[in-house]
Amino acid sequence: MEVLLLVLQVAVVIGAIFLGIRLGGIAIGYAGGIGVVVLTLLLGMKVGSIPWDVILIIMAVISAIAAMQLAGGLDYMVQIAERILRANPRYINYLAPTVTYFLTILAGTGHTAFSMIPVIVEVAKEQNIKPSAPLSIAVVASQIAITASPVSAAVVYMVGELEKFGWSYPLLLALWLPTTYLGCMVTAFIISNFFSLDLSKDPIYQERLKAGLVKAVGGMQHTELKSGSKLSVGIFLAGVLVVVLYATTISDTVRLPMLNIVNSLITENGGFVSFVAEIVKSYIDPVKLTRDGAIISFMLSIATLIVIFCKVDSNKIFEQSVFKSGMVACICVLGVAWLGNTFVDGYKKEIGELSGNLVTQIPALLAVAFFFASMLLYSQAATAKAIVPVVITALGISEANPSDSYILIASFAAVSALFVLPTYPTLLGAVQMDDTGSTRIGRYVFNHAFLLPGVLAISFSVVFGFIAVSLV
Repeated sequence: MEVLLLVLQVAVVIGAIFLGIRLGGIAIGYAGGIGVVVLTLLLGMKVGSIPWDVILIIMAVISAIAAMQLAGGLDYMVQIAERILRANPRYINYLAPTVTYFLTILAGTGHTAFSMIPVIVEVAKEQNIKPSAPLSIAVVASQIAITASPVSAAVVYMVGELEKFGWSYPLLLALWLPTTYLGCMVTAFIISNFFSLDLSKDPIYQERLKAGLVKAVGGMQHTELKSGSKLSVGIFLAGVLVVVLYATTISDTVRLPMLNIVNSLITENGGFVSFVAEIVKSYIDPVKLTRDGAIISFMLSIATLIVIFCKVDSNKIFEQSVFKSGMVACICVLGVAWLGNTFVDGYKKEIGELSGNLVTQIPALLAVAFFFASMLLYSQAATAKAIVPVVITALGISEANPSDSYILIASFAAVSALFVLPTYPTLLGAVQMDDTGSTRIGRYVFNHAFLLPGVLAISFSVVFGFIAVSLV
């Protein structure tokens, strides 16, 4: 009976996800809600937690980016990126993922890659390179970069968990940034050197060319920038820097030594030095604003400053494409992550025992678990929230015994397998905007242009992650 119930529950989870995929877009989140209803009211499971912190961080970051987009900031950033790509067109397979990677690092969302897709297609066509090569690596890079972005919900959550075991915020970023970027670049090297990228030899391209379905190359686009475009980018980047500095300051590995220094200054000095030290101490002991709260409030503050100083009409912010795609992402996380948490919470003990046994024998298997979970949960942050607590308990990781926590750090990039099912917005956007037909989804769904580059990039990122952690 228990086995039958488990089979039914698994079928509901997978069925709800595939129903959402079939319906597309925001319906992925809607279908997750149906799954929660069936699991709880019909199959007797206890309702799982809603990842409110993840959703709120996404909302705040997206709101700030949408304000910057309305002010013309994204157009300005795209112009800079386009100049970089067009100045070195032969290296499009390396530069395209580099641009989307660092846009995601700064913005905390991969949706910024949308703006680069038409440029990548044009430059690739100019070089007689199948656009599928740079596009697939660029889309994957924009997803993997979430695991190294200082303002992404996934990183914020992981840092909060790992700080308990002695890992600092700046050290974690210093590990995740180079390993994930290097993973993307090695993938770009393999795709560039071991695959046929001659666009003129692609039969589907030739068919579309004869049918007049391929647009002529238009060259550099000269978009008239709004007066506040550069200022909005400056405000946003300054805000991201403040977030990083604050998050670093409240990290215990930085805060506690700083507190000792401040206390010494207060004890040994008087006057102005002691006065300033008292002010600094009031901010770090105790911490008044958590990292989650800091990112949410700072991002809302950034949006406010952009609205004021760039003379943005706040009534039009919700009309921006970034805002729309970001809110769709929130609903998807709400439905699918809630569904996943409901199922995982119901079998925490069993999942913990199984994962504990497997990961203890082969640590890299955690990356495999992350990979398949993120493929279904549709969110890096939601995947981490569902799997990490279970693994921590299963491996017996604690403040007194933090040794195995390195496995979580090294495997973290694997939560980015959102490309496996060809439903993610940037992936679909790349397919639709590549008029050559080289970026396509096969008849078997999984045989699409993004699967191999994605698997390679995650695999290399995890391998480099294990190497980097072993050196610390």
